Amino acid sequence: MKVKKYYLFVSLLLILYFFGNAQADTVYLKNGRSVEGIIKTQTNDFIEIEISGGVVKFPKDEISWTVESSDGVKRQLREKWEHEKIDTERKIDKQDRLESLKPKHVEFMRDQQSMIIDVIINAKLNVKLILDTGASLVVLRKDLAKELGIDTSNLNSDMKIILADGREAKAKHIVLRSVRAGESQAENIDAAILIDDTKNSLLGDGVLGMSFLKHFNFKIDQKENKLILEKLP
Repeated sequence: MKVKKYYLFVSLLLILYFFGNAQADTVYLKNGRSVEGIIKTQTNDFIEIEISGGVVKFPKDEISWTVESSDGVKRQLREKWEHEKIDTERKIDKQDRLESLKPKHVEFMRDQQSMIIDVIINAKLNVKLILDTGASLVVLRKDLAKELGIDTSNLNSDMKIILADGREAKAKHIVLRSVRAGESQAENIDAAILIDDTKNSLLGDGVLGMSFLKHFNFKIDQKENKLILEKLP
């Protein structure tokens, strides 16, 4: 019985030794350094070894020797890399979320009584919109629909809105993929495209209304001419 226990003990030690000392493929360089990973390609001229995050290539005349691991070790290494990749992506996502929640300052210009902000619509169209906290929607001038690739004749949702000069105007409801002011962006924004020609009104390119602003805690710094936007979590 003692002999069996002894052999069992020795067997466990050997298993622990080999698993504990299992290494990835290793390329030993003549300069004394070594690189661990998974050897991907070998030719008469070079060796490519896969490492976490990419592939490195070494000429054969820079290599002293190589040691290859088992398929099981390679599989474990790839699993480890995948876990590390997921952890890194989660950390980056968390950092991006925290960064997006920080207050952002957007400068505006003044035109008579209006505050005008540079805005990017659908990541393609640059417009100057009047900041209007009393407007429920983002409103865009009629001719901008074509630049956005929107055919207003295909829109059925008729609506009426009151412009800044007090006039009533016909419009069509749309949903904008994105609206960006400075570093602050919101997606799927309800908006109105005017049907009437309003170039001579006080509207300018349009209005930046609450359908965008509701995605933020916002403040207007009249002294510094800045709109402060803090993304809601």
